Amino acid sequence: MFFDETLLDDLALGAVFLATGGGGDPYIPQLLTSEVLKKYGPVELIKVQELEDDAHVITIGGVGAPTVGLELLPSMDDNLDVLNAYEELTGKSVDAVISFEIGGANSLVPIMAAAAKGIPVVDGDGMGRALPEAQMMTYAIQGACPTPAVSLDYAGNITSYSAKDTHTYERHIRALTQASGGMLLTAEHPMTGAFLKSAIVEGTVSFSIQLGRLLRKNRGCAESLLDPLQALFKSSVYGACRLLYTGKVTDNKSSVIDGFDVGEARIEAFDNSQDALTVNIKNEYLVARIGEQVIASVPDLIVIVEYETSQPINAERLQYGQRVGVFAIGCPEFFATPESLKVVSPRCFGFDFDYIPLKA
Repeated sequence: MFFDETLLDDLALGAVFLATGGGGDPYIPQLLTSEVLKKYGPVELIKVQELEDDAHVITIGGVGAPTVGLELLPSMDDNLDVLNAYEELTGKSVDAVISFEIGGANSLVPIMAAAAKGIPVVDGDGMGRALPEAQMMTYAIQGACPTPAVSLDYAGNITSYSAKDTHTYERHIRALTQASGGMLLTAEHPMTGAFLKSAIVEGTVSFSIQLGRLLRKNRGCAESLLDPLQALFKSSVYGACRLLYTGKVTDNKSSVIDGFDVGEARIEAFDNSQDALTVNIKNEYLVARIGEQVIASVPDLIVIVEYETSQPINAERLQYGQRVGVFAIGCPEFFATPESLKVVSPRCFGFDFDYIPLKA
């Protein structure tokens, strides 16, 4: 399958939905991707099974607080520059690239890099959604070392990394992100094709295109979207899909803390028939509560959309007074395992409760 401009709008829209509020606002990256595809032509989107076992694959994407990404605007050359810097550092050619996360802007970064380099993009990612830290990727959970790696800041500075484990790398990359204005572009997690086949959340790029097409064709209020969404997700790696709440944003607090957007949003029902819904945020929407009852939590996906249009809303775009619908989607099976929950359960984000899977 070849990815061209005709699929770009649907990919961006579907990826924002799956991003659960994170992954970076796709507007500018979408414009840049369009220009890159015009310049270099379509990109081959391949299934992971098409990779040779000894293929050299890396992840590429943005690290930092999404709010900062609204100010430190990228250029269309950044993605090729960081990929070339990685190859120069390692002395190895990259055979294919793949996303950190199928979320917002980070779903488009590998496409730009691959188009400029003339290599394929693997259909999948390392999260099946967006999550805020490197050790939360399937690649790291399966044992991939994130380094050697390189980063590029807004001023064009290149930094290389060598770390013993992903937690150490996360601390180092986060510290430099804060020192560099709050956003970096990185090339990291070198993997073989054989390893990636055991670590990928498969098919999420093509699924995002299907999801974006569904959202576009079913544009309307949140309730009207539920049935077609449930039909699509039921046959996917996600499964369950529920509409949790509809109402108006009555409070939204957010700050950039330690390189993350951290905050809390309060949503009150249109008819005041139930207690308010509270959503905790760390780049992504992590926990949804009605009163004191947790009704959805990470690693399941919490998605906030504009009520009238069902347009998904990034956390940095959430504002007081918006009329919204809140959906919950089941996580890919990989993240419900005991090994994954050691790094992605609610307790890993400081909440004092265990993960309870979303019911269909």
